[in-house]
Amino acid sequence: MTTRRRTSAFTLIEILVVVAIIAIFVSAFLLSISLIGTDSDLDTEARRLTSLVAEAQDEAMLQGREFGLEFMNGAYRFVEYDPLTERWVEIVDDDMFRLRRLPDDVEFELTLEGRKVQLEDEPARIDDPGKKKDSMRDSDLTQRYEPHVMIFSSGDATPFELAIRRMNTDQSVMLEGDVTGAIETRSTER
Repeated sequence: MTTRRRTSAFTLIEILVVVAIIAIFVSAFLLSISLIGTDSDLDTEARRLTSLVAEAQDEAMLQGREFGLEFMNGAYRFVEYDPLTERWVEIVDDDMFRLRRLPDDVEFELTLEGRKVQLEDEPARIDDPGKKKDSMRDSDLTQRYEPHVMIFSSGDATPFELAIRRMNTDQSVMLEGDVTGAIETRSTER
């Protein structure tokens, strides 16, 4: 009598079914992480702004220049203090410190000295010192424009709290700058 031994092995179809089930679970897991996890646009903007502030701080200390940072609802720009005219001026022909716009559904929320700042949609107008109005004194023009955050040649900076928020979601990244110019970043949810 011959006895047949039954060997247990998986068929190709059974292996494919198991692989398909695993792939579905992995896809669902990765999708849920990207929906629940941090927002890459917000993180990118936070890293970019932190790097630009650090670069401005380095240039301020090395070159003895004073920089400013103006925030709008969906943009920001750097300005420079001109000691000859004693006014803040736009930085021209410098791609690093140019006006930068956020993605359409991302906005800033700025807090200075514990108070929320009402941000404008467009950059503030910096008066040209050569175009003085007759009724204004020179000192009135000088005080007209001032950036939200100042970066001094000593390395110090204006302390601030800046939330970078995606509208209609709970995602945001908070930047907290201190008087030494150091910026701490953390993700938050409303």
